[in-house]
Amino acid sequence: MNKKSTTIKRPRIQSVKSEIATKATKIFVLDTSVILYDHNAINNFGEHDVAIPITVLEELDNFKKGNNLLNFEAREFIRHLDILSGEYHLNDWLPIPGKNKGKFKVIMKEEASMDAQLIFGERKSDHRILNAALAMKEQHTERNVILVTKDVNLRLKSKSMSMPAEDYETGKIKNVESLYTGITNFDDVKASVLDELLKKGVVSYKSLFKSKPRANHYFILKNDYSSALCYFNPLSEKIEKIGKTTAYGIKARNAEQSFAINAILNPSIPLVSIQGVAGTGKTLLALAAALQQKSLYSQIYLARPIVPLSNKDIGFLPGDIKSKINPYMEPLWDNLKMIQNQWKESDKEYKKINDMIAFEKLVIVPLAYIRGRSLSNILFIIDEAQNLTPHEIKTIITRAGEGTKIVFTGDIYQIDTPYLDSQSNGLSYLIDRVQDNPLYAHITLEKGERSGLANLANQLL
Repeated sequence: MNKKSTTIKRPRIQSVKSEIATKATKIFVLDTSVILYDHNAINNFGEHDVAIPITVLEELDNFKKGNNLLNFEAREFIRHLDILSGEYHLNDWLPIPGKNKGKFKVIMKEEASMDAQLIFGERKSDHRILNAALAMKEQHTERNVILVTKDVNLRLKSKSMSMPAEDYETGKIKNVESLYTGITNFDDVKASVLDELLKKGVVSYKSLFKSKPRANHYFILKNDYSSALCYFNPLSEKIEKIGKTTAYGIKARNAEQSFAINAILNPSIPLVSIQGVAGTGKTLLALAAALQQKSLYSQIYLARPIVPLSNKDIGFLPGDIKSKINPYMEPLWDNLKMIQNQWKESDKEYKKINDMIAFEKLVIVPLAYIRGRSLSNILFIIDEAQNLTPHEIKTIITRAGEGTKIVFTGDIYQIDTPYLDSQSNGLSYLIDRVQDNPLYAHITLEKGERSGLANLANQLL
């Protein structure tokens, strides 16, 4: 890249109007957690200015090596910052490219009248970042200075020192309680319409609704005499009946599970998400439906996010790649064994699963190793998708080549990854953004089917 493309020209003279505008804008101080969540974060604060403590750059340096998607976020931000700075110094305010954008700089000063390291009795990066924000606040008394972090504890520490702190809101779902479920229940359907659906298997959506339903939306239709499970097919624009659903010996135990199996088995829906609490059958149904259509795909990939321990990539673990990831993938093996154990060892269905594993037709892979790959004619199941960021979800989907189907499963309320919650995780983001697309279907499973004991824990504990 030539110097002309990386050089940013700064204005020599600031008008009176722009000085007034500067006083009205805020200064957002970014924590490391924000950068690791979204490497493009610096561009998402509109006309306001962005400041990055030097400690954040030091922490990003520790993250830049590795195959984890967090490592990718760190590397991308470092490259982006290098291009933005051009030939200028980062401790000066530099313009952020784009219309109505603010400026950015790196904060070198980490000394303020209140010292977070003394107050909290520990010298650590979080406290140095907090000190940088406090120093910026003291330096710019005429402006609102706000620390932005996805670390809840750092926000609390910041507020305890009278330093305003906020979560990073870009990509965050405002009202997760009303998140799209993919299912609607109607109790008083006209007998004539329901009879036609049960007899012909299809009816016009206009006989049931005033407006066109969302694409691939599922319905439970019933009256005092009969009921039917169905969905809106966006290709035919008809309401189509769903019969009893079984996948590789696993039979749906409720309407929601029938919908989930139907969506995964539907060849016209290449992207599916299944959300639900523990015990609702998300992973089991996804695996069973994948095995049911094994002949349609060259391989079935199974994966789940590996939450790093102390920022260590799985590469530090002993053994080959299979040995490294196996401890994290045991829940997938458990569900696979449950499906297999429905059959006798002499049955072809039982043997087929062993053969698929032996010949790598059924492969368990770490997500960190799919970057840069093009996945064609693959059925890809990603379990525990709530532990992914929105950017990670996008990265996985953009790997899809011709003939590939991707299924995400997870519980948006059970998150193990630091800095994510029910509103900011990738699964919630996917459900909120992609609903009503003809290539996508979503089902929320609410009824637990694992055991009465598991249901008791979900409901009362």
